[in-house]
Amino acid sequence: MKKVNYIPVLLVLTLVLLMDLYVFQGIKVLLLAGGISLGYPVWGLYWLVSVTIAATFTYNVIRALSTGNIPSYFNFAVNTFLTFFVTKLVFVLVLFAEDVFRMGYAIFNDGRWPERFHFISQMALMLSAFPFFSFLYGVTKGKYNYKIHRHKLHFEDLPPVFDGFKIIQISDIHAGSFDNPKAVKRGVKLINAENADLVVFTGDLVNNKSEEIIPWLSTFSEIRAKYGKLSVLGNHDYGDYVRWDSINEKIANLNSLKKYHAEIGFRLLLDESVSIRKGGEEIKILGVENWGLGFGERGDLKKSMRDLNPSDFKVLLSHDPTHWHTIVKNYPVKVHLTLSGHTHGMQFGIEALGLKWSPVKYRYPHWAGLAHENGRYLYINRGFGFLGFSGRVGIWPEITEITLHKSV
Repeated sequence: MKKVNYIPVLLVLTLVLLMDLYVFQGIKVLLLAGGISLGYPVWGLYWLVSVTIAATFTYNVIRALSTGNIPSYFNFAVNTFLTFFVTKLVFVLVLFAEDVFRMGYAIFNDGRWPERFHFISQMALMLSAFPFFSFLYGVTKGKYNYKIHRHKLHFEDLPPVFDGFKIIQISDIHAGSFDNPKAVKRGVKLINAENADLVVFTGDLVNNKSEEIIPWLSTFSEIRAKYGKLSVLGNHDYGDYVRWDSINEKIANLNSLKKYHAEIGFRLLLDESVSIRKGGEEIKILGVENWGLGFGERGDLKKSMRDLNPSDFKVLLSHDPTHWHTIVKNYPVKVHLTLSGHTHGMQFGIEALGLKWSPVKYRYPHWAGLAHENGRYLYINRGFGFLGFSGRVGIWPEITEITLHKSV
């Protein structure tokens, strides 16, 4: 059993308790307006639901942290907790805005606080319904709501014969989280429908253990591409986040995962490169082991370039985008395009009506989509699967289509 730091858990529980107390102030206004008595049955039901959700979440998190293994009901506990937490948070923010007004009123009226307004509590309830139903959709349908993002990139030094070359990127499969074979097969069909020249996978095939991919081997082996399929490892593929009986067991897990890449038809690149040849010309695809700030700096970019010429057109597969920000974009040898994943867009955010926001931006300033700097491109895929929170809200699973073009 691992030693668990209970302080963050206690802080979260304290915050949830305070939120529950605050939320009940608005619920009380609605109940009284509806003629419902606030006796023990009402109080008891409210706190029974709240405490059960919090306790189930706490138990599952502590169990996962202490044993290094994910309990059977972990996803259900996390999904339920987050759904109600965000819903209550919206309710609290509306009530807080009302209390700011009530405080201002009291300041200018001899400390007399007005009663809570019924319509404000109604508004809080209506607004909080949006996150509630959004999360409900996210944990049922949204996590398989695959979206294809298409981009055309132009390069002056792209070999002319590769003009129009289509690369399909997927990332962060996290096979151990899947619970709907039919939906996953639909995602694979969408990949094949794009008729790719090359398919690349940028890491995190599993959550922790290689065995997680076994039920899905036949599904992902159906992916087709004219010039083959290439892949790299992500931080979760190394088994760093679970407890192993021995280092040999952990090594064996990684070795079997590498074999599973081959079984689904992907050539795994481990600090190396391959040539894609077409019409007497070629481009180079490089792949490095995971390199990420705070997530293991294993990859060796220099090693992956040992058989290359500086003038070669290069596409790099590197799981963590911090590799590009820290090393690749300013590397002496130009890498034209880097394909990454890792962030998942935190599986929660807004991408609509010109808005693009997710809490993950406070960890990764660029967390999804295309970036361009110093004549070099980075693309961050939002992920094919999901992890931790078994759902997606606003940030949908992604299949990326990048078409290379020769600048005129």
